[in-house]
Amino acid sequence: MNARLMRNPIALAFAAILLLILASSTLAIVPETKQAVIVRFGEPNRIINPYRTGTPFGSTGAGLIARIPFMEEIHWLDKRILSVDMDRQQVLSTDQLRLQVDAFARYRIVDPLRMYISARTEQNVSDQLRPILGSALRNELGKRPFAALLSPERGQMMDNIQSALNRVARQYGAEIVDVRIKRADLPEGTPLTSAYQRMETARQQEARSIRAQGLKQAQIIRAEADAEAANTYSEAFGKDPDFYDFYRAMQSYEATFLNDGSGKDMGRSSIILSPSNDYLREFRGRR
Repeated sequence: MNARLMRNPIALAFAAILLLILASSTLAIVPETKQAVIVRFGEPNRIINPYRTGTPFGSTGAGLIARIPFMEEIHWLDKRILSVDMDRQQVLSTDQLRLQVDAFARYRIVDPLRMYISARTEQNVSDQLRPILGSALRNELGKRPFAALLSPERGQMMDNIQSALNRVARQYGAEIVDVRIKRADLPEGTPLTSAYQRMETARQQEARSIRAQGLKQAQIIRAEADAEAANTYSEAFGKDPDFYDFYRAMQSYEATFLNDGSGKDMGRSSIILSPSNDYLREFRGRR
């Protein structure tokens, strides 16, 4: 028979084609980035290379697999993190500001069997999660003012939205990895200008309050320093009252005879006093 096949190249080619068809229907290569759901007569039979947390690369079951030809087919599901973008939403904050919000969520298929039964494809999962993401975002942002989006409170809001979305994603064998807001803008025109004015007024009030507190603290520090200096002077001069009188008299003479206090007419003062005037007692010496 082999000899007849060798003498008949057409029959040999036909046999090779049949073998190739049989091999392609029997063997398949599962890549690391894919999960395979083997379906037999329309019913899921087994899962190849499913996602498992913490499984090292190369130990997940990917590679060459065999199936029953013409009875089993393979449905491929992505094993990587997938993204779903939300349609632009208008959200009303508690301070009555209308916000134009863009957001997205990242998810992963962690239960391929449930996912295949409930949604069949990743696109159907994304289509189901997209409106839920918008609803969760409106509910969460509607509880807070616009300023909360610019504060550390934003992280808690994202966690709440992720938890709400995750409850729905589990029904489709998916797990929400992250939720993020790409943009949150006020509509152009009067609302945006009004919001900027309110923010500017609030910052000016905060600056005035900080400045007033600073001036208050400066006055307190200055008063305490003056009191401490006066106390130091009092203690120092109290040890020698005569020297204190002499020192103060010299300061008075300097201010009176050398300048007028402005520093511009030094040496031009003219004063006529009696030599016995008590103001000039330091010039008479001490007996």
